[in-house]
Amino acid sequence: MMNLLFICSENRLRSPTAEAVFSEYPNVNAISAGTNHDAETTVSGDLIEWADAILVMEKSHKSKITNKFKDLLHGKKLAVLAIPDNYEFMDPVLIRVLKSKVPKYVPL
Repeated sequence: MMNLLFICSENRLRSPTAEAVFSEYPNVNAISAGTNHDAETTVSGDLIEWADAILVMEKSHKSKITNKFKDLLHGKKLAVLAIPDNYEFMDPVLIRVLKSKVPKYVPL
């Protein structure tokens, strides 16, 4: 099994969509979290340790994760998907973008 952690800001639209989409894949466990204090699920050290790969939506998310969890990131794949915050939850266009970008970083 591969554990994928998807991160955006609020954990309301982009990363929960990614979690829903990739949870359907065989041999994938997907969880989502957000970098903001008021996120639905705030990213934690436990989630970072659990993940085999951490896929963030924007460069700013990578910076926040790197600054806060530097010691836990050794040996972890951390990739920026470069998906802007202009989609609704389960937007068909967002799903297509995720399905095209995520496999570039992790074998599915």
